[in-house]
Amino acid sequence: MGLFGTNGVRGILGGDLTLGGIHDIVMAIAAHVGRGPVLVGRDGRDTSAPISSMVRSSLAYAGVDCADAGLVPTPCLQLAVRELGYAAGIMATASHNPPEYGGIKLVWGDGIEASREDEAAIERIHAARSWTASPPWGTGSSEARALQAYRAGVCARVDAGAISRAGLRIVLDLGNGAQAAVAEGIMSGMCDGVTCINSAIDAEFPGRGPEPKPDNLSGLSRAVRDSGADIGVAFDGDGDRSMMCDERGRILSGDVSALLLADYLLSRNAGAEIVTPINSGDAIEEVASRTGSRVVRTGVGSVTVSREMARRGALAGFEENGGFMYGPHLPVRDGCMTAA
Repeated sequence: MGLFGTNGVRGILGGDLTLGGIHDIVMAIAAHVGRGPVLVGRDGRDTSAPISSMVRSSLAYAGVDCADAGLVPTPCLQLAVRELGYAAGIMATASHNPPEYGGIKLVWGDGIEASREDEAAIERIHAARSWTASPPWGTGSSEARALQAYRAGVCARVDAGAISRAGLRIVLDLGNGAQAAVAEGIMSGMCDGVTCINSAIDAEFPGRGPEPKPDNLSGLSRAVRDSGADIGVAFDGDGDRSMMCDERGRILSGDVSALLLADYLLSRNAGAEIVTPINSGDAIEEVASRTGSRVVRTGVGSVTVSREMARRGALAGFEENGGFMYGPHLPVRDGCMTAA
């Protein structure tokens, strides 16, 4: 059985995932990555703090320089890796899984998750235990620029002035997750009014759990109606996915919101390409045909979609679970970029 699932390494910390196991995986990653430097981040889970510490210690033991970005959303780490010139990044996160889960996600220097080919190479190193640990040891430092790089990256891809002039009001369900570190500040610079719920980062995700689903977003619906907001957005635990709510409090499924976003983007970029897995619905073909655009199908998994987007220079990509990717920004799932 391989180390990597559809989106990184995940498991119950202290059960099928141990810190010793994390050490071995990182040693294999280090042997593949080389000297670095590697940027390390974490979400707000209790499991992510010790995993992040183990990742940084293991990198240093393997002779790889690393920097600690602290608590950040996953797409923030990804953009910072690319924009700040890191060779790779490792995010301690279990995304939308229950609180007892932990994991890591490997990001390449282009800000996209490691390819399946890179994962296979790392798994071969891990199986053979073909790594070394000897001086010079890797150095460690702090990286304070990650959140600012993310804010700048998101804001650069939208017309904040036009959004502000429209007087839009938004409700953010931060889900007690990592987007609570940055999303409110980004949206406050664009929208006329921002209301936040579940805004305290909490490892137990007490507000409604780490995965936003139509059946647990009644609080978002109510807040949108009560505040008279124009839209509501709910983020998952590590901030790379979002679910939308309209002005009447109706929750939109991931595929419906993706179709609306795709229709908007393609109407302004006729003839572009949209990448989506084979398990997404057929309605996207109809949307694309209106502007002479093309739909490219891939295997399942955000890594596969992102890598195909990068290869083709595609405008956008999506999964039906609420993961939307905007190519000109970074071809990865990004809940805050989607909201903007």
